[in-house]
Amino acid sequence: MKIELKDKIFKILSEIVTNNDLEAYVIGGYVRDFFLKRTSKDIDVVVIGSGIELAEKVADFLKLKNGVTVFRNFGTAMLHFGEIELEFIGARKESYMRTSRKPIVEEGSLHDDQNRRDFTINALAISLHKKNFGELLDPFGGLEALKNKRIETPLNPDITYSDDPLRMFRAIRFATQLDFFIEKESFEAIKRNKHRIEILSKERIVEELNKIIAADKPSRGFYMLDEAGLLEMILPELTHLKGTETINGISYKDNFIHTLMVLDNISLKTNDIWLRWAAVFHDIGKPASKRFVGNAWTFHSHDFIGEKMLPQIFERMKFPLNEKLKLVKKLVRLHLRPIVLAENQVTDSAIRRLLFDAGDDIDSLMLLAEADVTTKNYEKFSRFMTNFASVRQKLKEIEEKDSIRNFQPPIDGQEIIQTFHIQPSKPVGIIKDAIKDAILDGLIPNEKEAARAFMILKAKEIGLIT
Repeated sequence: MKIELKDKIFKILSEIVTNNDLEAYVIGGYVRDFFLKRTSKDIDVVVIGSGIELAEKVADFLKLKNGVTVFRNFGTAMLHFGEIELEFIGARKESYMRTSRKPIVEEGSLHDDQNRRDFTINALAISLHKKNFGELLDPFGGLEALKNKRIETPLNPDITYSDDPLRMFRAIRFATQLDFFIEKESFEAIKRNKHRIEILSKERIVEELNKIIAADKPSRGFYMLDEAGLLEMILPELTHLKGTETINGISYKDNFIHTLMVLDNISLKTNDIWLRWAAVFHDIGKPASKRFVGNAWTFHSHDFIGEKMLPQIFERMKFPLNEKLKLVKKLVRLHLRPIVLAENQVTDSAIRRLLFDAGDDIDSLMLLAEADVTTKNYEKFSRFMTNFASVRQKLKEIEEKDSIRNFQPPIDGQEIIQTFHIQPSKPVGIIKDAIKDAILDGLIPNEKEAARAFMILKAKEIGLIT
């Protein structure tokens, strides 16, 4: 089969390859995406010989100012041509040791290089030499796998996954991103070799998880991770959400299924992976808080329990321990607040306190709260959404009127100390908190003079002055 490669860069590559009598091919993701009609700006070129030398010839031909970025330890080189990123590598064959996913590499043929590829859909290659320019080389039926939406390995899947266990996560990631399925024997091999992920760094696992969670329907990936037995090895807190229990004929919903529904719901509204991770983690405190009280199931304080679980999870998984953790903690801690407001009469005071606590993350919190409604009862769902719309409108009105979001009380502790000629002490904190609460409760406006008058009254009340 001949493929028509229209982009200008392929004509340039063909000219250089042919003039230097080289054997080189476009391979991997670009070819896969070409057949899937997906736009790709990343082009991998494999050459029989030195990928670095070919990259340097291309850079010279194009007169690139920035030249070539060379990774000699890996035998690869990279350059940019406009928006296109080209990576060059010499064809190679690989062998593995049991204790590492890093292969022992030797020079090889195109067939050797295709053998080492993770999946048949990534082993497709297109020739760049003029004598057979555009010819597709597909020794493992990758094109048929693409047509049938099938993920499978070129060689024995047990060897493929055992050699490099990251491929198990990649298989699930590709199946999730492309809406493909993993071939039965290949999936069974993942189950058999799941213990091999012990040699992987958490950073590489998280890299794949972030790609799964960024997919259009990320729940597919989490269901596959669970079925393969991988999820309980990396995020047991999620698998603990599975199942239900019945007492006196009263059951609660399967919180694992609910969580993945919330994840898909929020993914329809945002591409921010940290909002999506907040959806994943929003109910992880439920197993520890589950109680059967008064002939009903309760999960009291699961929001606070979940928040306290997050630092350990983030540290264990090598997630960033910065503002991303702070965001997810905040959203997990506050995720019930908008729902409570939506179920009850909305007061200005409650809205002010929500704005104060959520700050600039109020919109993200509302997205999570709305995604958390997974009822299949249309009437109940419509009522919730109508009430959430009311909450959003009230948030907008209060913010415009009172400027509460991330506000700092107009009088700080230092002014209290100077006004009453006292040392830093408990009364300072009492007065400062009282001013904040008075503003949030709408007792006084968020203004300096009103706050100062209230400060004097409070100081008299606690006996600081007479």
